[in-house]
Amino acid sequence: MSYEPPTPPADLATEFVNSLNESSPERLQDIARYAEALAEHKEREIRLEEKSDEDDIEDRPDDLPDDVPAKATITIKEINDNRYYYWQWRDGDKVTSKYKGPVNPDE
Repeated sequence: MSYEPPTPPADLATEFVNSLNESSPERLQDIARYAEALAEHKEREIRLEEKSDEDDIEDRPDDLPDDVPAKATITIKEINDNRYYYWQWRDGDKVTSKYKGPVNPDE
């Protein structure tokens, strides 16, 4: 163990470094335990989010266009006595639709 104080990371704010330098050893141990637990928690959240993103990709229908979100559903609209499939999804307060094709392919 060195007799010199440790060098803080270069990107750590000066105010934070000064606050740590003024803390007691017991307080620093508490901060270290909290920081470790917080880092593990955030890493777990990232892993869960990545897994959720992977699940969304796996659940994505094969015929879903790239510009349509996976949460979109198929609806049927009738226009001039013809029925058409549309992808439809909510984007904030707005409902967005994108043409998919006729219900009856012969139309």
